[in-house]
Amino acid sequence: MSSVLRFLLSSQLKHSRKVQQVGGFTLIELLVGMIMAVLIITPLLGFMINILDTDRKEQAKINSEQEIQTALDYISRDLQQAVYIYDANGLTRNSNTDPTLSGIKNQIPVGCDTKKKDNSCQPILVFWKREFIKDAVTVSSTTAVDKTDDTYVYSLVAYYLIKDDKPIWKASRIARFQVKDGVQATNRSTGDSCGVDYPDEKYIKNPDKKILCPDKGFKRFDITTKAGSLQDKMNTWTKAPTDYEQNPLVLLDFIDQTTTTDIANKTPCPSDITDIKWSKVTPANMTSFYVCVDTTTNTTAQVFLRGNALARLQNDNLDYTDSKKTYFPSANIRVQKRGYLFTK
Repeated sequence: MSSVLRFLLSSQLKHSRKVQQVGGFTLIELLVGMIMAVLIITPLLGFMINILDTDRKEQAKINSEQEIQTALDYISRDLQQAVYIYDANGLTRNSNTDPTLSGIKNQIPVGCDTKKKDNSCQPILVFWKREFIKDAVTVSSTTAVDKTDDTYVYSLVAYYLIKDDKPIWKASRIARFQVKDGVQATNRSTGDSCGVDYPDEKYIKNPDKKILCPDKGFKRFDITTKAGSLQDKMNTWTKAPTDYEQNPLVLLDFIDQTTTTDIANKTPCPSDITDIKWSKVTPANMTSFYVCVDTTTNTTAQVFLRGNALARLQNDNLDYTDSKKTYFPSANIRVQKRGYLFTK
């Protein structure tokens, strides 16, 4: 019996060795297979990498286009509440009635940090607007719970172009600054004081018991007692003695900062309205964010923006060229103010 088992076992071992020899691969066969795999997979891999890179570039373009349009919509809604928009003369030049002042530019933060005053921000769009204050005024009623009403106050808004050469940004940014008035109490005996800037005024509290004081540095413009035109009165506005507490807040990144003068020649102010004289507000050799303001009534502005999608993809070669213009989405919007300035 044992001899039979030994015979069967030896036969099985010989058979398995034979099968292994027949079913295996030689070294040449493995090399040929690897070469064929490389020849097939490499083009497919390159094709996939190209698709992913193209998708990344298209996504960067889409993001830039969407952000540019969103920022323009935001600025448009802001401008619709404007009561006065500063043109280039009102922003930077001397007033006709007071040569010692040089426009609104010297009365708002000169840098992105009001304490450092680093002169890194350039104001482009500056205007006064009516600011909506929700549930600001308490209205007594016959019921047990008093009702609240909304109100409006004047506020000063400035949009800045920030040209930053730091590697972390690689492109310009747009920032927004705002200071607004408080809500004065009609009954001085029930109002609260708001500090040294407004010693003779009283302000109300909202339902949350917060005193609605003017922002630090804010002062109302005077168009009733000052002499001169409306432009002279608005251009000679000066801030309150107290320093601002607010800093410009970044609204949009990845704005083009190409300084090619050829681009400036291609971006003039609009010419389709012949009865309006436009004033262009833009930094020197920078046309990625500029504004054209009508100098007749200071009530209409056209805002131009140009983004830079390349800054999302790479660290160098970020300047605009015609061959890469698809990476520099641009848009503009014209807004006529809806707010009303009480001049009498």
